Amino acid sequence: MTTSTAFDPSLTAPRNVQIRRRSSRQWVGRLAVAVTLGGLVLVIVLGIATETTGELLLPGGVTTFIGSMTGLVGMYLALVQVLLIARIPPIEKILGQDGLVRWHRRLGPWPIVLLIAHALFVTIGYAQAARTGMWHEVRALVLSYPDVLAATVGLGLMVMIGVVSFRAVRNRIQRDTWWVIHLYIYLALALSFAHVIVLGPAFVGHPLTIAVWSIVWAATAGTVLVYRFAIPIFRSLTYRLKVAEVYPEAPGVVSVILEGRNLERLAVSGGQFFTWRFLTRGLWWQAHPYSLSALPRPPYLRLTVKAIGDHSSAVARLRPGTPVAIEGPFGAVTPHVRKNTKAVLFAGGIGITALRSLLEDLPREARPVVIMRASSENELVFKDEVAELVRRRKGVLHELVGSREKLGSTRQLLRKLVPDLHKRDVYACGPPGLIEDVVAAASSLGVPRDALHYEIFSW
Repeated sequence: MTTSTAFDPSLTAPRNVQIRRRSSRQWVGRLAVAVTLGGLVLVIVLGIATETTGELLLPGGVTTFIGSMTGLVGMYLALVQVLLIARIPPIEKILGQDGLVRWHRRLGPWPIVLLIAHALFVTIGYAQAARTGMWHEVRALVLSYPDVLAATVGLGLMVMIGVVSFRAVRNRIQRDTWWVIHLYIYLALALSFAHVIVLGPAFVGHPLTIAVWSIVWAATAGTVLVYRFAIPIFRSLTYRLKVAEVYPEAPGVVSVILEGRNLERLAVSGGQFFTWRFLTRGLWWQAHPYSLSALPRPPYLRLTVKAIGDHSSAVARLRPGTPVAIEGPFGAVTPHVRKNTKAVLFAGGIGITALRSLLEDLPREARPVVIMRASSENELVFKDEVAELVRRRKGVLHELVGSREKLGSTRQLLRKLVPDLHKRDVYACGPPGLIEDVVAAASSLGVPRDALHYEIFSW
């Protein structure tokens, strides 16, 4: 292993860690859920209240009403989708990045399905009212009604985003392509807004509905602008990070040392990650998440990257002096979510990057059991640093090298290596299959849900 001349991992990070219980943030999650559900109820109530019995009895009235309601609920859920990926700190700290992604994927199909239903039912309802054919009404709506063509393009963009989100499709395209396609959701929503206000049956002649929805749209747009743009720009200008050094840790794995200013003010916990934007040719337009592999040593930060794609491979070729913009920190795998005093850290491959900084941030009474699992010796990154951190905390380190067939089931390993597992918090980071296996095994061995903390390393 090559050691940085700028960053000394053997030094103690200059910080004092305070344990904060999960319960102190539970009210934030409950409030967010209550506000979201309350907003959905308000949308439905306003949609129903603006409809009259006379309008329902007209030809196509019921069909148009169904189209109106599916459109309102679908658009509301689409805005909730946007907020889920806006990385609002209080919510992200509760759910973690994996939790946000899971909810985003679970909710994802519903706005698209409802908005397709909206387009279909409204078209049928208008055709029934005009006593014309379906395709004639499609042409009339798209070509004659204001902003419907733009809304149709917006719906098409949403459908495209939904298609590339299916796992079978997502696994066949590059992450950068997938990411760019997902950015079109902002354009899709913008294209849809005007026709809702101008033509929506629940809006025409109903100023209260227009006012409520305008506030909802403005609040969503403002939240995205603040958390995805304004705050990252402010932090990047505050810390002025630049690449100081890049050096290999293992085959295909490099550490990047960043130098900045005011890093003593950077509020980051062990186990967290940032989204990094390296401002150099070919990389400036895309941001990728990488974990800190150690706590800050002002004026330095260290992140460690395994080459598994074009972006991560290009990180090894970064030159000293390259400016870096950041977004974050993110991640709920931190010492502050511990329920118990003691902990188990289970790292699969490059997942040790997050757990190495987490280990450094754990108090000495955590007596950690650290399990490093890899296919070969070369993949045991930071094993010397981890061994020293474990020794200082009077913990135990297990290095497991080999295939699953050779090592046995994860459940058997946990039972054998950690007899008091049910009395500890379990932290796990690594590839999807392994971490899902660890979570399932720990649950079956009596570890409560709120004592399981994990991040899956995948795009």
